[in-house]
Amino acid sequence: MITHSDGKIISIKGDKNDPLSRGHICPKASALEDLHNDPDRLRVPMERTSDGWKEVSWKHAFDIAADGMRKVQNTYGRDAMATYLGNPNVHNIGAMLMGKHLRHAINSKSNYSATSVDQLPHQIVSYHLFGHQLKIPVPDIDHTDFFLILGSNPVASNGSIMTVPDVKKRLMTIISNGGDVVVIDPRKTETAEIASQHHFIKPGTDVLLLLAMINTLYETFLIKPGRLSRFTPNLGEIESYVAKYTPEIVEPLVGIKAETIRNLVQSFCKAKRPVCYGRLGVSVQSFGLLSQYLIMVFNILTGRLDSRGGLMFTRPAVDILKQTSRGHLARSYSRVRGLPEFAGEYPVATLAEEILNPGDGQIRALVTAAGNPVLSTPNGSQLESALKQLDFMVSIDFYLNETTRHANIILPPVSPLEREHYDIVFHNLGVRNTAKYAPALFKPEREGRHDWQIYFELENRLNPAKSLKEKLSREFQKRIGPSGLLSILLALGPYSALIPFRKQKISLKTLKENPSGIDLGPLEPCLPESLVHQNKKIDLNISFYMNDLKRVDSMFFSKKLSTENEFLLIGRRHLRSNNSWLHNSPRLVKGKLRCTAQLHPSDAEKVGLKEGQLLKVISRVGEIIIEPELTESIMPGVISVPHGWGHNREGIRLNTASSHAGVSVNDITDDQLVDELSGNAVLNGVPVRIEVVG
Repeated sequence: MITHSDGKIISIKGDKNDPLSRGHICPKASALEDLHNDPDRLRVPMERTSDGWKEVSWKHAFDIAADGMRKVQNTYGRDAMATYLGNPNVHNIGAMLMGKHLRHAINSKSNYSATSVDQLPHQIVSYHLFGHQLKIPVPDIDHTDFFLILGSNPVASNGSIMTVPDVKKRLMTIISNGGDVVVIDPRKTETAEIASQHHFIKPGTDVLLLLAMINTLYETFLIKPGRLSRFTPNLGEIESYVAKYTPEIVEPLVGIKAETIRNLVQSFCKAKRPVCYGRLGVSVQSFGLLSQYLIMVFNILTGRLDSRGGLMFTRPAVDILKQTSRGHLARSYSRVRGLPEFAGEYPVATLAEEILNPGDGQIRALVTAAGNPVLSTPNGSQLESALKQLDFMVSIDFYLNETTRHANIILPPVSPLEREHYDIVFHNLGVRNTAKYAPALFKPEREGRHDWQIYFELENRLNPAKSLKEKLSREFQKRIGPSGLLSILLALGPYSALIPFRKQKISLKTLKENPSGIDLGPLEPCLPESLVHQNKKIDLNISFYMNDLKRVDSMFFSKKLSTENEFLLIGRRHLRSNNSWLHNSPRLVKGKLRCTAQLHPSDAEKVGLKEGQLLKVISRVGEIIIEPELTESIMPGVISVPHGWGHNREGIRLNTASSHAGVSVNDITDDQLVDELSGNAVLNGVPVRIEVVG
């Protein structure tokens, strides 16, 4: 709830009447005031000239942007212009409902986003098994009694691919009710601190643990898929693939005792309503896709998919599945390295090489929207060099940051408080079915432009309507805006006010009348009816995934895994610094230094680290110098550096962030390390060396 008067914010508090948040507030919401009032936030377009950055009119900015983009495409072809969409787009109703107009304006196959440094494995698994990339089941956290968490720190992230406000209280409720929360992570995270159990695991070996867990299910006759077996053909084929991956075989590789693995599986199966959940730490490793697949298989084999307290599907008021592509995999491959596209996007780990390598199809221009890939994608220094080489670049962003400083034109959209809000994506991932709409708090300034208005302007200039029908459609959408489209989507949704005899009816009008949101009830079983596959079956696609076991065997059983003084790098999240774009908020960056390299005291002694000295962390692609933080909460042989920092580049206009600059972990993550099955970046388990400085 935001209280304001005369255009000024008085307070931002949680809404106790909100059926999902129950009064909990995310730090991102607390920072909205800082973001809105930030003197560094751009309000008018900026052009980079030989004399530096200059404010220009919107007409001039659109003229320059369209001319530059058109020139590149006319000279080198449409695919010479690339797009990159950043994380904040999913928090923006205009970007979610009208973002297609930006890509349609450019009409290029060279598309990238933050997806392939994050949740891509989840989307591919959902596409294969359930028929749609966004049909992603979430843990039914409020009804589970055994929550097994791999590679996730929801207390710091507020849930991820799981919209779950007040997650700490919810986890503690599981334990107080006699249940268990078990965390498996190379670091004793904030979530692990409150869990029933925590087990260290060597970074990058989750795939082996999961194979051993499934092996144990068969070994101890704990396979109980229940009703899932009726619409999951070929489920029995899994056994032969996991037969050799016993707990004893994987124990020395994962760092978890065989007895512990067996006890973990047996405890899971003894619980009434257990669930196994894996998130970012699992996805961003060499076998991220296979690991997320095995998590899903484990839940299916134990009957914990589409069951109360297990992994369940939501029933949101806006059916996003009908508004987005089901997905497709490997219809084409990246030009230089041959990595597969998914749903029309190439892995972002290939972006720099596609700019730097000459030849037919080379990327010569780029449009970024609400993204900072220099800090958020692997080998950021290489991408930085690549951006300097571009013929032309446009950024749709309200900050002059480490990426946008390379643009020729910056087109700044209005602030989040100047636009309406409805969580198109996050209602689809909610741990309870709810709906909530918030109108814009403030009117945009006279010269302000919404991002979707910027998209339409670029589309009309670069890709004019080819028919009267298309022209009228664009004009209609521009006129009604995101709220008008939302109203239509609600009318087409499962709680439509147009459906007779329905108890729960939702329209934009009812949402406006209920500013705290509307409770639509707990998650309910919905399979097989809601499967998107025409045959209403779960397609395990076994051969596609299990063929990757050859690579597993090659990596873990056919060669030496480590060398002397080699450490494995992992990331880290903090409740107040989940993303680089939050670092210009004074209230979020204040306090203790958070950009540190965590390592175990025994490792500090091993390398001769003394008090007051710094660490140099070195990988194949670069090095950083960072302050160490000794803690027994991290596994020996592992070093943890948080992502999103590195605001020490020249030419940025982020005064608060610059005074808390830190270093970018992505200056040492390796663009050549990817999960070959998906193309997702490897950000965990990156081999590095450390040296003492000073």
